[in-house]
Amino acid sequence: MNQEILRIIEQISREKGIEKGILLAGVEAAVLSAAKRRYGPIESLHAHFNPQTGTLELTIAKTVVAEVKDDKTEMLLEQARAFDPEAKIGDVLQIPLEIEGFGRIAAQTAKQVIIQKVREAERDIVYQEYKGREGELVNGVVQRFEKGDIILDLGKTEALLPRKEQSSRETFQRGERVRAYILEVRKSASGPQIIVSRTHPGLVERLFEMEVPEIYEGIIEIKGAVREPNGRAKIAVYSRDRAVDPIGACVGMRGVRVQAVVQELRGEKIDIVQWSEDPATFVANALSPAKIYKINVAPEGHAMEVIVEDDQLSLAIGKKGQNVRLAAKLTKWRIDIKSRSEYEQGLRTTAEGALAGFGTIPRPAEKVAATEPGSAASAVEAELAETIEHGSGDRVVDATVDDNIDEADGHEYGEAR
Repeated sequence: MNQEILRIIEQISREKGIEKGILLAGVEAAVLSAAKRRYGPIESLHAHFNPQTGTLELTIAKTVVAEVKDDKTEMLLEQARAFDPEAKIGDVLQIPLEIEGFGRIAAQTAKQVIIQKVREAERDIVYQEYKGREGELVNGVVQRFEKGDIILDLGKTEALLPRKEQSSRETFQRGERVRAYILEVRKSASGPQIIVSRTHPGLVERLFEMEVPEIYEGIIEIKGAVREPNGRAKIAVYSRDRAVDPIGACVGMRGVRVQAVVQELRGEKIDIVQWSEDPATFVANALSPAKIYKINVAPEGHAMEVIVEDDQLSLAIGKKGQNVRLAAKLTKWRIDIKSRSEYEQGLRTTAEGALAGFGTIPRPAEKVAATEPGSAASAVEAELAETIEHGSGDRVVDATVDDNIDEADGHEYGEAR
């Protein structure tokens, strides 16, 4: 019987990938459970399985006494010396018990405990496997729908795609294969719960890693990605090798690489922008495809005033503010966009207020003759005229999008459907 148990343990260990020690502990717990059905709930009962010999031992701890008051936990000295000739009063001996003939109910209990231990071990294996894969992609098959949530079959276990992690642009059918981003792995009473997402920015990053070998090899680095559920994403890339164009590498020959990502995301628009350690340049790139006239940076407020030509304003802001909102999330800067005419009108208004005490501001076609050369008013007028001409701010940056980037690509790929 004991050798049969050992054979079963070894077979389960091979087939299920469960450590033998876990199964041995399950057998010991099963025998102990069955023994307590027969002998009662005695705390001093112990079970031990020797994997080398296949010997299963059940013992009960008894204290050697001169007079027995509880025969379940105590024994006389004469009885004790039958097990240990050197036993004396006060010693605690492990007395072997008969493990055969526990009865049908006890045997069923033992079987149930073993099965439970196997299930617990299997769940723990799955949990440990997927816990280490948080942030990676997983492939699953749509198994069923539960109140808007989608249950995916991963083979060994299931994954939950909650409604809030689904794109409103996507619909799935039962049996359809889905690729998703592993958001979180939790432990629960029924086993590991794997939460996946189709809207997380990490999905875009992992897809580009799959399609662009330069990213996998570490030549190109993804500095960040942001998405909005209604079908647009921005991803910032940087090349550690000056000879490698990060945007061109992500686009691929004839756009094959980026289109593979767009297809997986079912037509979601993707803006690929070049990362820069200079914040203003990065913000200008992030606002693509809009062209930037100039940027005023206010470091103390972690904000930027971005000025664009009048015909670029709606493009920079985007539909319902989406473009500037994504750019702000990607760069982590507060962005205030103004048209060039609005910006210059604001400068003129400021100048007029400042010069109110010195007389009327001359019109562009007039000569400044209201003040004497070298006077304070003359100096102020000259400074403000320079301000109107060139702009002002805490820092003025020529943040035009890098001319080396191929504008024919537009940096925008895919179409919203």
